[in-house]
Amino acid sequence: MSEQLTPPSAKKSPYEALKYPQFVAYMFANSFITMALLIQEVLLGYEMYKVTHDPMALGLIGLAEALPYISLALFGGHLADLYNKKTILMLSLSVIILSSVILVWATHSTTQLPQHNLLPIIYGVIFLIGLAKGFYSPASSSLNPFLIPKEVFANATTWASSFWQAGAILGPGLAGFMYAYWGLTNSLWFVVALLCTVMLLISTITAPPIPEKVEEKVNIFQSLKEGIAFVFKTKIILYSISLDLFSVLFGGVIALLPIYAEDILKVGAEGLGILRAAPSIGAILTMFMMVYFPPLKHAWRNLLLAVGGFGLATLIFAVSTNLWISVIALFFTGAFDSVSVIVRQTVLRYWTPDEMRGRVSAVNGIFVSSSNEIGAFESGVLAKLMGTVPSVIFGGTMTMIIVSIVWIRSKELFKMKVTD
Repeated sequence: MSEQLTPPSAKKSPYEALKYPQFVAYMFANSFITMALLIQEVLLGYEMYKVTHDPMALGLIGLAEALPYISLALFGGHLADLYNKKTILMLSLSVIILSSVILVWATHSTTQLPQHNLLPIIYGVIFLIGLAKGFYSPASSSLNPFLIPKEVFANATTWASSFWQAGAILGPGLAGFMYAYWGLTNSLWFVVALLCTVMLLISTITAPPIPEKVEEKVNIFQSLKEGIAFVFKTKIILYSISLDLFSVLFGGVIALLPIYAEDILKVGAEGLGILRAAPSIGAILTMFMMVYFPPLKHAWRNLLLAVGGFGLATLIFAVSTNLWISVIALFFTGAFDSVSVIVRQTVLRYWTPDEMRGRVSAVNGIFVSSSNEIGAFESGVLAKLMGTVPSVIFGGTMTMIIVSIVWIRSKELFKMKVTD
């Protein structure tokens, strides 16, 4: 497919994508699994930091999930292009549910595991979830475009991202309060219930047919090579996901929030919930605004400005010692990040052929996973070596530098127009 810069479009209602029931079911499923896994992440991160008081413990959580995901995501994308996407989702989700049940058992008061046994079990379960996500994420991302017509991709992206952000708000926001009032194990039971709900929603979706071009069995290595080559030759896709990779890899502070809550701002578990929810509140409010005012007329310019704003807000958060200034700064990191999500996901949907969606989604997922989970490990390492605040200042500064470099090197993409 050629790198066309201006796809055909027509003016649609802001609610056009909501006319498709299976897409709505997909949105709720995506929101609930996001909510469940983020609740679990916050609960485990806070518990492990309370037990160890070691920033590396937080970084290792990200690494334990990222390594298996990155190792399998391309293979998962290959399978998503060849086989029934719904079946892959259901099997992967079953593994995630089983893993979460193991966490309930391991943290239950009657189990009474010593720390030297509990920590390896937690890391092992996170590793298992990362393996399952290596198959689940490419299948889920590649399923989405089949649920709605191509002409409403941009509108669907906005709604899907908004529902995802709703889960991202409620998950971290609830987690701190759940930990404080329900305890760790009961909160993990809630996670299991949410994941079971996701399975019910996915069961209502009809799997799309396998594209004709991939009905024949192909060499897996050739298949993966084609997916990677497509991303690297399509500059719009390559630059957009690379920008997300490096900005969040260096500028992300989410993994260090337990340290800020416990040692710097001294606001405890409830304050951690507020801090974790702030970026997603900013993101979802911005998403709803973009239903009416999509950022696609000057998409590349808006993307670069948004990532630059993300870096600036990160620097403000880094030096703040006031809870509400910190919350406002995190709010704006989410608001700016939501703009890049809309642009990047719309680009992926428009310029990826149907028969390659699984593999391209996998490459994109690896970039996103690298920026989040590997970024969490990087944050933990730098916080241990440099101190928490200097490491966040370093990350925000690197984000600003990266935006400047990409701005200079991608001038031809300022001509890109994506209108809904």
